Amino acid sequence: MKMANTELSRGSLAARSGVNSETIRYYEKIDLMPDPIRSSGGHRIYELEHLKRLSFIRRSRELGFTLREIRGLLSLVDGGDYTCAEIRDRTLSHLDDVTKKIRDLQKMQSTLKSMASKCNGGLAPDCPIVDTLFF
Repeated sequence: MKMANTELSRGSLAARSGVNSETIRYYEKIDLMPDPIRSSGGHRIYELEHLKRLSFIRRSRELGFTLREIRGLLSLVDGGDYTCAEIRDRTLSHLDDVTKKIRDLQKMQSTLKSMASKCNGGLAPDCPIVDTLFF
């Protein structure tokens, strides 16, 4: 990604990365994002590396990685002492978690469909869905 200006304000960083400004602040607070340098007036100045890191975090979140998992991935990358196999293992572990969640969601879907099929949608307050939820 080629950028004409590599010095960005938080607002510019948010706009270019697609990450909310308050989320960037939060990531700084929990040390996922490195502190930016400051101008002589005390304003934060973000650089291309901040944008790249924030994009990594955003894409990881979109794929369902937790902040803890992202921190683990970044610690490997930051140290520069990682192998592709290590990253693959962490990704496959996350894939297993996603697969389990999908199975759980499919069970929930089936249960909800079954509950809804027992209700005729009538106007009486006697509802089999409510009865199922109570027992």
